[in-house]
Amino acid sequence: MLDPSSSEEESEELVEEESGKEPLAPAAARLSPSRPGEGPGGGGGGGGGGGASGGGGLQPGGRGGGAARPASPSPSVASEKEKDELERLQREEEERKRKLQLYVFVMRCIAYPFNAKQPTDMARRQQKISKQQLQTIKDRFQAFLNGETQIVADEAFINAVQSYYEVFLKSDRVARMVQSGGCSANDSREVFKKHIEKRVRSLPEIDGLSKETVLSSWMAKFDAIYRGEEDPRKQQARMTASAASELILSKEQLYEMFQNILGIKKFEHQLLYNACQLDNPDEQAAQIRRELDGRLQMAEQIAKERKFPKFVSKEMENMYIEELKSSVNLLMANLESMPVSKGGSEFKLQKLKRSHNTSIIDMGEENENQLSKSDVVLSFSLEVVIMEVQGLKSLAPNRIVYCTMEVEGGEKLQTDQAEASKPTWGTQGDFTTTHALPAVKVKLFTESTGVLALEDKELGRVVLHPTPNSPKQSEWHKMTVSKNCPDQDLKIKLAVRMDKPQNMKHSGYLWAIGKNVWKRWKKRFFVLVQVSQYTFAMCSYREKKAEPQELLQLDGYTVDYTDPQPGLEGGRAFFNAVKEGDTVIFASDDEQDRILWVQAMYRATGQSHKPVPPTQVQKLNAKGGNVPQLDAPISQFYADRAQKHGMDEFISSNPCNFDHASLFEMVQRLTLDHRLNDSYSCLGWFSPGQVFVLDEYCARNGVRGCHRHLCYLRDLLERAENGAMIDPTLLHYSFAFCASHVHGNRPDGIGTVTVDEKERFEEIKERLRLLLENQITHFRYCFPFGRPEGALKATLSLLERVLMKDIVTPVPQEEVKTVIRKCLEQAALVNYTRLSEYAKIEGKKREMYEHPVFCLASQVMDLTIQNQKDAENVGRLVTPAKKLEDTIRLAELVIEVLQQNEEHHAEAFAWWSDLMVEHAETFLSLFAVDMDAALEVQPPDTWDSFPLFQLLNDSLRSDYNLCNGKFHKHLQDLFAPLVVRYVDLMESSIAQSIHRGFERESWEPVKSLTSNLPNVNLPNVNLPKVPNLPVNIPLGIPQMPSFSAPSWMAAIYDSDNGSGTSEDLFWKLDALQTFIRDLHWPEEEFGKHLEQRLKLMASDMIESCVKRTRIAFEVKLQKTSRSTDFRVPQSICTMFNVMVDAKAQSTKLCSMEMGQEHQYHSKIDELIEETVKEMITLLVAKFVTILEGVLAKLSRYDEGTLFSSFLSFTVKAASKYVDVPKPGMDVADAYVTFVRHSQDVLRDKVNEEMYIERLFDQWYTSSMNVVCTWLTDRMDLQLHIYQLKTLIRIVKKTYRDFRLQGVLDSTLNSKTYETIRNRLTVEEATASVSEGGGLQGITMKDSDEEDEEDD
Repeated sequence: MLDPSSSEEESEELVEEESGKEPLAPAAARLSPSRPGEGPGGGGGGGGGGGASGGGGLQPGGRGGGAARPASPSPSVASEKEKDELERLQREEEERKRKLQLYVFVMRCIAYPFNAKQPTDMARRQQKISKQQLQTIKDRFQAFLNGETQIVADEAFINAVQSYYEVFLKSDRVARMVQSGGCSANDSREVFKKHIEKRVRSLPEIDGLSKETVLSSWMAKFDAIYRGEEDPRKQQARMTASAASELILSKEQLYEMFQNILGIKKFEHQLLYNACQLDNPDEQAAQIRRELDGRLQMAEQIAKERKFPKFVSKEMENMYIEELKSSVNLLMANLESMPVSKGGSEFKLQKLKRSHNTSIIDMGEENENQLSKSDVVLSFSLEVVIMEVQGLKSLAPNRIVYCTMEVEGGEKLQTDQAEASKPTWGTQGDFTTTHALPAVKVKLFTESTGVLALEDKELGRVVLHPTPNSPKQSEWHKMTVSKNCPDQDLKIKLAVRMDKPQNMKHSGYLWAIGKNVWKRWKKRFFVLVQVSQYTFAMCSYREKKAEPQELLQLDGYTVDYTDPQPGLEGGRAFFNAVKEGDTVIFASDDEQDRILWVQAMYRATGQSHKPVPPTQVQKLNAKGGNVPQLDAPISQFYADRAQKHGMDEFISSNPCNFDHASLFEMVQRLTLDHRLNDSYSCLGWFSPGQVFVLDEYCARNGVRGCHRHLCYLRDLLERAENGAMIDPTLLHYSFAFCASHVHGNRPDGIGTVTVDEKERFEEIKERLRLLLENQITHFRYCFPFGRPEGALKATLSLLERVLMKDIVTPVPQEEVKTVIRKCLEQAALVNYTRLSEYAKIEGKKREMYEHPVFCLASQVMDLTIQNQKDAENVGRLVTPAKKLEDTIRLAELVIEVLQQNEEHHAEAFAWWSDLMVEHAETFLSLFAVDMDAALEVQPPDTWDSFPLFQLLNDSLRSDYNLCNGKFHKHLQDLFAPLVVRYVDLMESSIAQSIHRGFERESWEPVKSLTSNLPNVNLPNVNLPKVPNLPVNIPLGIPQMPSFSAPSWMAAIYDSDNGSGTSEDLFWKLDALQTFIRDLHWPEEEFGKHLEQRLKLMASDMIESCVKRTRIAFEVKLQKTSRSTDFRVPQSICTMFNVMVDAKAQSTKLCSMEMGQEHQYHSKIDELIEETVKEMITLLVAKFVTILEGVLAKLSRYDEGTLFSSFLSFTVKAASKYVDVPKPGMDVADAYVTFVRHSQDVLRDKVNEEMYIERLFDQWYTSSMNVVCTWLTDRMDLQLHIYQLKTLIRIVKKTYRDFRLQGVLDSTLNSKTYETIRNRLTVEEATASVSEGGGLQGITMKDSDEEDEEDD
């Protein structure tokens, strides 16, 4: 044998070797040499006999006489290994022969299809991704994320790509999908598109930029990353070419495909192709007719011998015969509908069949079978080319000559004119005629010079009778001239080409004699005409006649070679056509013509016996007769070459002798393997070309449709069970076909069902059910990310169909629901087990020691822990914190799985949404076991598990189906005591911090208090915002850590706030409420309870803070000075700010959204207001006390007192000698300074403007009242000059200062003030009259100079 890589030229050289060497024998021949006279076909002789026996040898039951089992060596020498090798070689040779024979049948289906066409409506398959391509894609996306590409992208797109890379590309499920051959580039693109749609929809709206534009831009960038550095034009061209080959294939491509499928070498294909005459449609049509006749005979033999397959019902046996005949009849009708000629006359005869077919088709009257002469219509095209004329000697060189041409009964054409010296033309005339022997006339004329001449002069003529077999090249012909013409030796060069019509299969001159036609031995011109696919006629024609003179319809005749007949003179090579009661003898003039005639008539008769030329028989029997006869036709030459290479048995074998069911099973299985290994993600679907060949094979060779689909289902199931991705829709189609057949409701009308088909169907049905249940159980891994699109939904639909008892009665929905529920329950366990493995929390003890990861799932599944002691040892390896961290990581993966199920698989389970909810609950219940185990080992009174609750609760509460479900309630029950305990401890801790804090409170503002403290970072935003409480606390009361505000509170520090204790309190209360609020407790009643408790706790805490501040305020005032040296301390302002903060925080911390708002909020507000009033009253009283002290000093100057007289005398005496200062101005200035300083401090340090205004109003009013009272007490006394000056200065400065602080005029200009003003004005006037020196510029009148002096 030649290697598959051997060239055609090399094979030709080997084939045409003329040396005495034997051709290279197949493997079996090398093992067991045969006798010299036997061919490769086995014990058969030549031609058909050897083929038949060889064909029988390919039956599954055993072999015929060909390629006997190799002779075994003696037992003492041979070893078992050698025997196995011999058996293996023999099996390989048997397999090779079987494939060669199968390839012959496939070739004939491709060469001349008459039943099937390549479908053009099949879904286009996408290019699949290989492992190498997946790795390349990963590298490209990784390069993009590393910034190694030139693709410009924003942060949102980069985040989307990062998520896609981590979740999809790196997923082991995608790797499995690639390995199964079900992942295409379109799948990865659609997953990314679906992945980013939610992200883009959640982005804020941007004016002028629609989200569709963003999506398109992102997809374009994705394509650029996916494509990498490849030129998109090259990729597009490659995809276009591949898509075209996927849609439709030429015959050459189909041949090449099935060479690869069946392992046929190129030179074997060439030998078979030429020997089978696949390029000859007449030979192929004849082969089909012979096959159909053989199938009819086989059906009759089965009916006669009663060798039926075992049917489920005895009545089906007769129906089976009718089915066989009906299928053959349908094929005959299809073949009959094939056009005989392309173009030309569309002649259609009635469905004429051979006589032995009349039992199937009612042919009507006998005369309807007979052809008439008018039924045979031939149309010929002729081309007549006139080249030149020789022998014109008598004409002058300048005389004009021309030619005319005509076909008998047609129009006449004329050439151009030429001079007699150069009579050349090269003119072509095209004619159409219905005459089988037309007469072509060509005449030569010269123009007449005579005046009276009416016609040109004819110089000569030639009449030809061409046939389709005539030479096509130009030839010289002697022209017939008149007697008086001087040029008697005229010759004309002509080319006459007569094309053979499609329905004329052969023509030529034969001698013939028959009983009913051609009754006289005579040579006639015969034409073999194909009237329709099943009707041929031998017609004899005369010249110039369109209709045949006589005809013989070849139905029922058998043609064969015969010896020369004695008494018949004429003709050398004889053959005959024989029919019951009739024999027609033909004879040709040479052997080659006879072979061509016999081959043409053999195709026309459709006989099973193939005539063998006597020359070939002699050659086969002769020794060394390997050289083909020179007179043999080219087809015989190829047949000899095929026989030389052992191919004759495959070519000449009778298809009816083969078990086409097993052969088709083989070719379909090999085709499926080839299809699954090509570059397309076919999911088990054949390509259009493959479907076409398989359809044609089934129809042509009678393969039952149920058998075809049962084999297909079995092959698909085997691939699916081995991990290949098979489209459930394809399984559904084949299963529905088989179910309809087995249950007796076939759409094509076939009603017989064999016991084997029914048993195989039940077996496949059970296998299919198990496969579907397994796929639904592993739906996350069989259909990752919902790919292939719609596959899971189709799987559920197919399962419902498989569960049906028949094709009419629908299966109860509860039964389907039970099956799916069971699958999803198992799916929960499978998904959680694999998720646990992925999270690295399951493993062996050795892996635990090497990697400190604790197996939380070991509490439920005894996978790795051998005994309790090992479990305890393993438990000691990991801290509770590590266990909790692993559980939180596992919870994140659990949530991700649930989200992916909802996103990618929920649509498929739309009809069974309640089952998906149950699946999710089961899945979560498995996680609950691990979660409970991790929480049990946590130390008491630790709160690191709250992030776990938040993570799970935030996911569950957003899911309508899982919110307040079984797991959700379990989660609440688990964490509710923890939350209550946490709140209890926090309440005690905060209360204790208030008590201890106020005891040690310095009342410095927070800004100065915390500026030097280290900043303590709080946990992340997603985790609780309350600092953890220490576990081991004396007396069991938790202590809050020292307050250190986090960075997010920096904005509060910019202003002077309350004390450290109050700010610590407010922050803790707010953080605690924020934490509880962020828990989003799903149970409404418990959530309200927590909220009410926290609001009440906040109210109580703030109340305690306010009361303690009030007490501290009063104590602080009592310790301060009562003279004008008093300065408002920072602590007083801080206490006011505590009130301010308490009021602001109470609005947020003590108000309920429901009806309790008034109860808590108004209560604490009233307390704060009352406390602020009291604090203002106390501070004003302090200010009044200081003013009273000043007035008490002035009282010493009252008129009539000893001190006043003494002071007046002393001052007057001293003023004569020295410059005595103004009495009382130091007191006034000290008081004014005290007032101004106090006002500035309060205005600057207290953060509430309303409190300042209220304080200043009350302070001003009280001061005026005190002054007024003091003056009223001295109504009858004249004020001392120093009293007057001091009061004028105090009153005026107080009025001006409070007006500058924003006290309203209505308050400033009160009646008290007016009384004081009037009194002082009167006293001023009195003093100016009585005192010589006056008031020294101090007056109640306003003046700019005084203001400047004061300033």
